[in-house]
Amino acid sequence: MTGDKAKRRRSGGHRGNRRGAGAAIDQPPWRIPVNTDRPIEPLDEDGIAAIHGAAMHILEEIGIEFLNADARAVMKRAGCTITGTNVRMGRDFVMEMVARAPSQFTITPRNPAREVTVGGKHLLFVNVSSPPNYWDLEVGKVPGTRTQCMDLLKLTQFFNCIHLSAGYPVEPVDVHPSIRHLDVVHDKLLITDKVVHAYSLGAERVEDVIEMVRIAGGLSHDEFEAKPHIYTNINSTSPLKHDDLMLDGFMRMVKRGQAVMVSPFTLAGAMAPVTMAGAVAQSIAEGLCVIAMAQFMRPGAPCIFGTFTSNVDMRSGAPAFGTPEYMRATQMTGQMMRFYGLPMRASGVCTANVPDAQAAWETCASLWSAVQSRTNVVVHAAGWLEGGLIASPEKFVMDCEVLQQIQRYFEPEITATDTGALALDAIAEVGSSGHFFGAEHTQARYQDAFYSPFLSDWSNYEAWDLKGAEWTVERAHRIYKDIVNSFEPPPMAPAIREELAAFVARRKAEGGAPTDF
Repeated sequence: MTGDKAKRRRSGGHRGNRRGAGAAIDQPPWRIPVNTDRPIEPLDEDGIAAIHGAAMHILEEIGIEFLNADARAVMKRAGCTITGTNVRMGRDFVMEMVARAPSQFTITPRNPAREVTVGGKHLLFVNVSSPPNYWDLEVGKVPGTRTQCMDLLKLTQFFNCIHLSAGYPVEPVDVHPSIRHLDVVHDKLLITDKVVHAYSLGAERVEDVIEMVRIAGGLSHDEFEAKPHIYTNINSTSPLKHDDLMLDGFMRMVKRGQAVMVSPFTLAGAMAPVTMAGAVAQSIAEGLCVIAMAQFMRPGAPCIFGTFTSNVDMRSGAPAFGTPEYMRATQMTGQMMRFYGLPMRASGVCTANVPDAQAAWETCASLWSAVQSRTNVVVHAAGWLEGGLIASPEKFVMDCEVLQQIQRYFEPEITATDTGALALDAIAEVGSSGHFFGAEHTQARYQDAFYSPFLSDWSNYEAWDLKGAEWTVERAHRIYKDIVNSFEPPPMAPAIREELAAFVARRKAEGGAPTDF
């Protein structure tokens, strides 16, 4: 079902800046939430010391495999112990380097109005990135295409609760890997004006994307390198290993003054110890070693530590997300990152195969654990299914309903205690026998008093049935179609558009990036 039988409705309240007038919803304006809640801290002081000590023991006594020769050369100059590909480093060195990293920094995209602050109490949401497959109500599960990737990029641009544009929201497997980065980043820079990401998958991909972002921003090379305009994320190959190409891209970004994120992929019971304390300690060791390298290369380099610690289903070995263990690991890692003074990344993930109730509860568990841990950047916050193997536009829309609610949750007027908020005059006016619907206090505030959903249906069963009895995923499908069909891209100067297209054409003619086939 596509939901055509139900007429499109628009929500009231909190009306804001909409990209694509006539699209399905009103939404709050662009803003960066500030997490004012006290974080949950599962660890006492002894627990913090124990995990820190374990991470330092791994770095000092066991070591991490650096499969990139240039990275090993950097660490040798730093005084680390190199044995083959194994790198060991002392805790004093690690802590000295980590102390150089900024606790907060900005990233500025081609539209400076979309600049984001990373760190402190700021909370940024990022779209799903890198699934090879796509699912929607019309086609089911299929390999990703460039058109589907572009549709997900349109959702990324449209929703104000999405602050950065990560990777490929679905891998367009119909585009050859040698030129995929050129086509998708070109699409992205035309469709979005938000911060974009470069995959660290070889020198050509990183350097091409850096150049495309520089061109799109109308920046000189010096202007580009003066502050962050783009970011990358690398994953360790757990346990205890960093890949050659990822380290290469990571180092190139550091040298150019751009933001770098390292996210160890530690699944307890498979690539990390079955205990969460052991898994968290291993992830910290795997992440801090390359952050230390970045700070030795360029003191003050903008770095983010990414937690991706979860567990596996011990019956099958498959990854599991949105679990109690995932939540606790995120909270524990958040506490450790405050100890180290580093910004943190977490994820909005689930194991569910379709956008159903399981997808909702697992994703909500992931998202709220990010809030509870004072995470700064939530990757995969909208659109993720099947443990990262599927991107779904319906799930994207459903997740954005939750993200908007989280943003609303942190608006200061909810917890205001001024005279107007306390409403003593209204309480006296209504007394014990009236109601507040008609009170002057309510009439002056009701339009913006509460969060107004664009996807949730708050009507009773009979009213819902009369409107067409659309299930949530059907409403989400209709909204996604409305957004895509009415989408208006952000402006770009014709000269910049031409320069960008010429660069892409030249790099394609040169063969793009090398591949195995």
